[in-house]
Amino acid sequence: MQVAKKVDGFDAQAEFQKLIGSRSGGVYMPPARLRALQAAAAQDKSSAEYQRLSWDALRKSITGIVNRVNVANIKNVVPELFAENLVRGRGLFCRSIMKAQAASLPFTPVFAALVAIINTKLPQVGELLVYRLLSQFRRAFKRNDKAVCISTTMFLAHLVNQQVVHDFIALQVLYLLLERPTDDSVEIAVGIMREVGAFLADAAPRANNSVFERFRAVLHEGKIEKRVQYMIEVLFQVRKDKYKDNPILAEGLDLVEESEQITHEIMLDDDLPIQEGLNVFKFDPNYIENEEKYKEIKAEILGEDDSEEDGDSDEDEDEDEEAEEAVPDKEGIEDRTGTNLVNLRRVIYLTIMNALSYEEAVHKLMKVNIEEGQEIELCNMIIECCSQERSYSSFYGLIGERFCKINRVWCESFEQAFQNYYETIHRYETNRLRNIARFFGHLLATDSISWAVFSAVKMNEDDTTSSSRIFIKILLQEMSEALGLKKLGERFDDPTMQQFFQSMFPVDNPKNTRFSINYFTSIGLGVVTEKMREHLKVCLLPRLMRDCVYSSSRMRHV
Repeated sequence: MQVAKKVDGFDAQAEFQKLIGSRSGGVYMPPARLRALQAAAAQDKSSAEYQRLSWDALRKSITGIVNRVNVANIKNVVPELFAENLVRGRGLFCRSIMKAQAASLPFTPVFAALVAIINTKLPQVGELLVYRLLSQFRRAFKRNDKAVCISTTMFLAHLVNQQVVHDFIALQVLYLLLERPTDDSVEIAVGIMREVGAFLADAAPRANNSVFERFRAVLHEGKIEKRVQYMIEVLFQVRKDKYKDNPILAEGLDLVEESEQITHEIMLDDDLPIQEGLNVFKFDPNYIENEEKYKEIKAEILGEDDSEEDGDSDEDEDEDEEAEEAVPDKEGIEDRTGTNLVNLRRVIYLTIMNALSYEEAVHKLMKVNIEEGQEIELCNMIIECCSQERSYSSFYGLIGERFCKINRVWCESFEQAFQNYYETIHRYETNRLRNIARFFGHLLATDSISWAVFSAVKMNEDDTTSSSRIFIKILLQEMSEALGLKKLGERFDDPTMQQFFQSMFPVDNPKNTRFSINYFTSIGLGVVTEKMREHLKVCLLPRLMRDCVYSSSRMRHV
């Protein structure tokens, strides 16, 4: 088919032939001529000419996106990358990210985080990248190409940290490098261990110890240069310091939920299909159908709807629309499936995760359409998001504090949440328990919720568990840090609140009183036990006097 005729000295067909015969990316074309070619090719989107132009545009777009990714903008870059056809351009993506990583090694954790996100939705992309990295490492190892080995192994190490590839591959590479140690191989192995050592110490402690034993043996043999020996000694010091400068995941790059991670189990000696043909343009007879399929995949990944194609609407308006959709108001229809509740929780979670500050989070959450009686769901989602963090973030405490001070309804909801979480705290692992305790400690220290919630705490041997005791310990320590020990003791001595502290500082039974005194003393809060100690002395005085009288009477009889 004749795509275009010769007009005004411009022969589109000849230009197409010249373009198709050239190598990818090797021909510069003036913008005016390129626009003319695109207009001519658009007449038939299934033609080889149009496909070639779209291929070049895809290559340039993927390369541009990969080259500008960093920690600050990675969350914005990911949707742009998914907007491109990564199934068709997976070879281009792998080539671009490998080149970018080799050129800027300090950005390796960022590139690994980007791959981890894409791998959750398109695992074939992550698998192809691992195949190519392993193939590149094998070639570089045979050729003694130290620079390529260092960049490749560093990328693999961070992919192990992100759980894109199984940690067994890191151990295989380490054993290969240390089997016949040379200055270069030991230097590369030390570099790998600095990056992946923290992960191996947690995931495979036995294998990790055997690797360090091999390092120790190499060091004692003394066959390598002094420079490399010093590197091994520094590595042992890094291990002793628990990799404080080389964490498993850098701050801001823990972006993939553990339940969504897909880990590829590939061995170093496996047959590696690197699919070099994916790097170059090939005519696709089913081009239009494949593009439509990817549009469906993209809509599923990004959550796009065909009816919502308003590109000019800003982020706040989109979230407002989601919030309105979360709880639709339809007369005569009662939802008993829990769908509305799930959607409400999803909106709350996304709003919190996308907020840059606690003020922004509160502002957007106030716009969410929450029915009367569902306020507790917002409180529970804030607490759940807080508990999921690796360590406590004051971001969530400030959100809770702001809500409590906006309206009494939120204050009562958080007080109810305290009672619910305290009763079920034994269900949570230690890290989540710690975050929840510090969250409520912040609310109590700032008087965001009433100290009357302590009426739920019964400090005796029968009514507490190890989890509840840890919870109260962390909560009170957080309050002590915020208020100071003296002021904390004064607040617990407030006569108007004693009715709510009766079960926490029991005086009804000497056994419970002793237990409470011993508990608070052991966690460094002996100042709050003074009244209980005085009460215990008063209770035990008559008994001591009786014992003294009894013993003296026996002495007289004797």
